[in-house]
Amino acid sequence: MERVAETGRFRVSDERHTFVFADLAGFTALTEAHGDERAADIALEFCRELNRLLPEDAEDVKMLGDACLLRVGDAGEAVGLGLRLTGDLSRRHGFPDVRVGMHTGTAARRGADWFGSTINIAARVAALAGPCEVLLTAATRDAAGMPDGVVFEGCGAHELRHVAAPVHLFRARSVDEDARDGRWVIDPVCRMRLDVDQAATSIEHDGTERYFCSALCAGKFARSPDRYLRDAAHVPL
Repeated sequence: MERVAETGRFRVSDERHTFVFADLAGFTALTEAHGDERAADIALEFCRELNRLLPEDAEDVKMLGDACLLRVGDAGEAVGLGLRLTGDLSRRHGFPDVRVGMHTGTAARRGADWFGSTINIAARVAALAGPCEVLLTAATRDAAGMPDGVVFEGCGAHELRHVAAPVHLFRARSVDEDARDGRWVIDPVCRMRLDVDQAATSIEHDGTERYFCSALCAGKFARSPDRYLRDAAHVPL
């Protein structure tokens, strides 16, 4: 039975939860390229699609700009959700890549919100995740067990801001993931993922064909290619 203590207006429980932060990689670049209205529409679409994928024992705690904080009762379900978010949502034409970080532990509930070091660590882990990546702590890996169709790759111990001890991280990957399907590219300006067959236009630069979601992004690139290619080599396809 769950043990609960009342501390002021906080409801403190020894029950363990997995908290998941999911956000849109490159959202600042998208906003700069396409404006606030378009960026807001994509963020709301992300939130709607995310809620469609939530398992039964999960809740969308709150939306923070382009990021969502989720609570999932079962760590294995949380890992599966993370892989669906980085797969179903990321691998589609004209949508930014999703990145996910999570941690498992206890937390304090106040009204509809949650507080505690578990949430703070989950946020730090999410900040380290790359596009289409699901990062989790050893606590979540241990709580998840061995989910079918999932492999965990060790990423070593990391120093997290305002966390005393190093935290061991793992990358979750679907065994049948084809993350390097050659038809997918990234628009170097707005960072949206594109199917090369559906790209609006392309420009050859230094012997490489670059694809764009629109003539607007192509024009920005043509005026200042070095600005947009600086980090392109670090985006997984």
